Amino acid sequence: MVWLSGIVVGVFATLIATWLLGVLNRFVPSPRRSLLAIANVLLPETDASEDRFRFVLCWLENDNDGGDTNIVAQAFSGIEGVTLVRSARIVKASGAADDWRPAMQRRACLVLERWNADLAVVGLVKASREALSLYFVPRDGDGTLGRGDEPYELNRATLGLDFHEDVRAQITAVALTAVSAIAEDEAHGRVLERGLREAADKLATLLQGPIIDSPERRALLRGALGNALAILGERETETGRLEEAAEIFRATLEDYPRDCAPLKWAGTQNNLGNALQALGRRETGKARVEEAVGAYRAALEEYTRERTPLKWAATQNNLGAALQTLGERERGTARLEEAVGAYRAALEEYTRERTPLKRAATQDNLGNALALLGERERGTTRLEEAVRTYRAALGERTRDRVPLHWAKTLNNLGAALRAVGIRESGTGHLEEAVKVHQAALQEYTRELAPLEWAGTQNNLGNALQVLGERESGTARLEEALEAYRKALEVYTRERAPLDWAMTQNNLGNALAILGERAVETARLERAVEAYRAALGEYTRERVPLQWATTQNNLGNALQALGKREIGAVRLEEAVEAYRAALLERTRDRVPLDWATTRNNLGNALQALGERETGTARLEEAVEAYRAALVERTRERVPLGWAMTQNNLGCALQALGERERGTAVLEEAVEAYQAALEERTRERVPLEWAMTQVNLGNALQALGERETGTARLEEAVEAYRGALEEYEREGASSNGSVIRSNLHNTLRKLHERRIRPDPS
Repeated sequence: MVWLSGIVVGVFATLIATWLLGVLNRFVPSPRRSLLAIANVLLPETDASEDRFRFVLCWLENDNDGGDTNIVAQAFSGIEGVTLVRSARIVKASGAADDWRPAMQRRACLVLERWNADLAVVGLVKASREALSLYFVPRDGDGTLGRGDEPYELNRATLGLDFHEDVRAQITAVALTAVSAIAEDEAHGRVLERGLREAADKLATLLQGPIIDSPERRALLRGALGNALAILGERETETGRLEEAAEIFRATLEDYPRDCAPLKWAGTQNNLGNALQALGRRETGKARVEEAVGAYRAALEEYTRERTPLKWAATQNNLGAALQTLGERERGTARLEEAVGAYRAALEEYTRERTPLKRAATQDNLGNALALLGERERGTTRLEEAVRTYRAALGERTRDRVPLHWAKTLNNLGAALRAVGIRESGTGHLEEAVKVHQAALQEYTRELAPLEWAGTQNNLGNALQVLGERESGTARLEEALEAYRKALEVYTRERAPLDWAMTQNNLGNALAILGERAVETARLERAVEAYRAALGEYTRERVPLQWATTQNNLGNALQALGKREIGAVRLEEAVEAYRAALLERTRDRVPLDWATTRNNLGNALQALGERETGTARLEEAVEAYRAALVERTRERVPLGWAMTQNNLGCALQALGERERGTAVLEEAVEAYQAALEERTRERVPLEWAMTQVNLGNALQALGERETGTARLEEAVEAYRGALEEYEREGASSNGSVIRSNLHNTLRKLHERRIRPDPS
């Protein structure tokens, strides 16, 4: 019976094999494709190397014998830093308009997941068999358009002697351009740059050669070269490649007349906008970015929502980015509002079901625009909306799926939480900001993404610094120093000069706060050194507003040092730094920053005036404060307005004490009382107490010059309230001076009551 069992097993195995072959023949008709299908099952999967890209080439639609697929594979052979995997799966790449594209991309993403690949190359052999159409689908993208999004037409006529010169260079450039969005880590970045440089050099040479036999072929070469140069230019500090890319796109528009090839014309307008926008970000003016906006708007005349919904959405996203850049440089909010509108429009087509990762990328961009709007408005409505938008983006930008983009959005979320926290009296949002930045650093590691790691360390330092300013201890500020110093290990002057200068400036801020709390002046001295170092790269010619900000901060540190010294040298240097800052921090350009520096200048002039016998410096200080209040209005920045009102009161009081009358002292009292309308005990208790002390001092001075007791009684009330709050907040070090002032006022009041003025 054993032999019978063997026969049964054999028959059963034969039936199974026959059934499998039938299925295989039905879905995998060619022998070559059958072999690939079997290889897919038998060969073990391996993770992509950290310093290589993995591309997967799918079997081309309508390529029955696999010959055309093999030709395309040859174009990828030998590309340094790229591993090519062949898949037997056909991803349908034919259809009308954009209707088929989302389905094609979803199927390509399944292939990407199956092979753990960075880029899927799919396509079809056209019915005429004279050309192939290829599509490049990256693992995920940043929502931009025109970098691998258009089909690459591979003409059979080019597959001759010039194949390796022409087609391979174009395919290399298009493929690497398509995958550039996921080359955020340093290793893949090096591979990308090396491959694009080689391809760009080859394409530039080909454009000068005899093989260009038609406008269409020239346009293909130009498009591939322009995108390659644009990607390289965005990763370099110089602008030469970006300039060249813009010129190439302009030339390509001549090859794609709008009336003959409207969609290709629109795609080139979009690409031109990308290059111009990247150039505009490097310049202080707005001309390039305005031109980019014009290019995007032109593209949208053909990329309509009805005709090409996804391309329309992508161009809306790009338009939003350009408008946002303009809004960052303008006084009003109109451009930022337009940017928000453009992003919201894109999200109407970038649905979570259809394009989840592009939707998340656009939500991240929308969050950035909302955060900028929020920084210019009084409340926290926009900032809180930005926080919600970032959280929504993180619904798709998960750590498992896109770890570096997840970290990017977390970093942006942390910055928005910090901005909300700055405007609130509590520390809840600030604490969360710290945790969010720390979470981002789990993926933004120094080894994987050093520059992003350094940027997040800098932002972590900013959140810790604000927390430290609100706490009596120094632990948070010390942590902020550590974060800034870590950032400076990567943000070196040679590698990232402007980022190095930014972090030096922030380091100076933390040192200055610590220095003001310490008895010795070493931290303040080091703050001055940090600011002066930053100014070595933050030059007026290069980055005028950053130069001005650092000059302002330098003035603050010098002023703090000057108040501890007998001489006036440091205070004079502070005045000089503030006046320098005001050369760029003009009222028309940055009104609130101008007002801040005017306020700070008033502080330094007041400190100088208190050391001099004359009143010229004090009068200058009053003038500076009054100027600041023109922009520092109560409606716009209530606490900033209150601070300057308090400072104005101090300067007026110092002036009034040197004059015989009471008019100036009366003005000082009015200024303090105005400050207390926003500096409430519930909102900012210690600032309220400080202004109460100042008000008490002015009332006491008035009371000594008047015959009644009303002013002295008001002074007593002000001192007692301040003393109670300082003790409640644990700031007892201020108590001795207040008690002394209170004692003197009570004594004067007692003398008036028992010996009233005879008049």
